[in-house]
Amino acid sequence: MKHIFLSAFIVLSGALSAQELQCDVTIIPPRVMISGPEIFQIMETTIEEFINTRRWSRDDWNPKERIECTMQITVEQQINQRQFKGTLQVGSSRPVFNSNYKSPVVSLNDRDFEFTFQENTLIQWSVDQHRDNLSSVLAFYANLILAMDYDTFSLEGGTDYYVICQTIVSNAQNAPEPGWRSNERGQQNRYWLIENMVTQTFKPVRDCLYLYHRKGMDKLYTEPVAARQQIADALAALESVHRIKPSSYNMQVFFYAKGDELVKLYGPLDKKEKEPIANLCKLLDPGNIARYERMMQ
Repeated sequence: MKHIFLSAFIVLSGALSAQELQCDVTIIPPRVMISGPEIFQIMETTIEEFINTRRWSRDDWNPKERIECTMQITVEQQINQRQFKGTLQVGSSRPVFNSNYKSPVVSLNDRDFEFTFQENTLIQWSVDQHRDNLSSVLAFYANLILAMDYDTFSLEGGTDYYVICQTIVSNAQNAPEPGWRSNERGQQNRYWLIENMVTQTFKPVRDCLYLYHRKGMDKLYTEPVAARQQIADALAALESVHRIKPSSYNMQVFFYAKGDELVKLYGPLDKKEKEPIANLCKLLDPGNIARYERMMQ
């Protein structure tokens, strides 16, 4: 099972929460507001309730197993009373065995977030149709968080949720809002994020999620040398992705989540041990070479 290393799995009764996500939602309002600030407080509460009270998977979850995640919406423009434009920053983490540390899994910034929101209206979503952009974007990232979290606990464990993400993208192809189509923002969009993730070319990324976390991070306490080698081997396998799709959005998302963690993990080691990792990270994440220079200091 997904959270095999946690305490014994508890099958929840219908009276208890079976939800998977524990999401902290933050709305940063625009400098120029057409309506009063209370609309953004209501928006924050409504979105948080939509994400946290919905059951996104078929599995039963112990409340202590819920995935801790964040969504920060920066509203850059209020077009009218109901229409908004801005960015959405999404993050999630998962616990590391035998520690209090939470390892980041998802960390990305969606720069094409346009949506409609009306007070006193529930957010509704179903997998078989695109109702509106707000519900589809939120559902897309909720399922992406689940997919990548499941991938960290078992090989290709998140497949069902990647498929749901694909369906959401497919349903939104005729939506007027950006972010859903292949020709938008130089392939740094929701379409390519999920399209890449389910192809054979990007299988090493999914394998890396499992090997990095389950065979690496989860064993750092009991087998630190072997665990760091597993992480190094998992990263090395990403070279094949880099050769075929250099600087892909998916690789950027992976290293945006993992870059600082890798610096902290390998930075204290001897130069001989950390230099190959630093050089590999520079190759795979060329936009952040300065970060990996810090690893060598």
